[in-house]
Amino acid sequence: MDTPFDKQSDALSDESAITITQAIANLQGEDLGLRVYAAWWLGRFRVNDPQAIDLLISALFDEDDRTSAGGYPLRRNAARALGKLGDNRAVAALIKALECSDFYVREAAAQSLEMLGDRSCIPRLVELLNDQIAGTQPAPEPPNLVQPFEAILEALGTLGAIEVVPDILPFLDHEIPRIQYAAARAMYQLTPNPEASQYGDRLIQALSNPDLQLRRTVLSDLGAIGYLPAADAIAETLAENSLKLISLKGLLEKQLVQTPLPNLSEGAMKVMTLMDDLL
Repeated sequence: MDTPFDKQSDALSDESAITITQAIANLQGEDLGLRVYAAWWLGRFRVNDPQAIDLLISALFDEDDRTSAGGYPLRRNAARALGKLGDNRAVAALIKALECSDFYVREAAAQSLEMLGDRSCIPRLVELLNDQIAGTQPAPEPPNLVQPFEAILEALGTLGAIEVVPDILPFLDHEIPRIQYAAARAMYQLTPNPEASQYGDRLIQALSNPDLQLRRTVLSDLGAIGYLPAADAIAETLAENSLKLISLKGLLEKQLVQTPLPNLSEGAMKVMTLMDDLL
């Protein structure tokens, strides 16, 4: 008789090359390529299996899969997967992973800690924001950032780290625009209304940036904070409709939280109309 686990495995195998059982076995194997792929796969298909989570936590400290430049591909994929799987048993290990020399492991760990929503990571994130963790190395390509500031700022905003606002404020003037935007996004989340609007308005202004990639970044930021006054500007931004729809979806979701169905706020109806026009 098939168990729920077997049925889930069969369902996933219809749309992927391996099954849950194979992925878990590969993660424990000797083939480094298969281990890296298995860690990605378990996250991609949200395989919230206790054994898989334990193995991914162990993989955060793997020493076998290391590139000539000193990066840890398996650790990166394990860190990303653990955030997607939503098990807070991974929090302590992810906090420890913030000390990894690999910039991208630290970035993935910060992003996953944001997803898991456990505030116990805030002190470590602030240390990283202030570049106080010894042994870490900068990003291997320009602009060679010392730390993954964008991911850290976004995590602090999501985690509601009001106590560290003084540490965030200087990043509003960072030389790299996307880090400025991440700081504005965090400050919007951490500032009481109506003062918060100044940071949302700052992001609206950034939608006119001549750099398409930066406009894409701002669309993501505005969707993440659900800033309703940005709705028209989002719809008119010179960017792909698919990204504008994702951003507007974030606004709509916030409106639905504030005014649950079956009622619809004027804001929700406006956003739905804009979305319809983009389809």
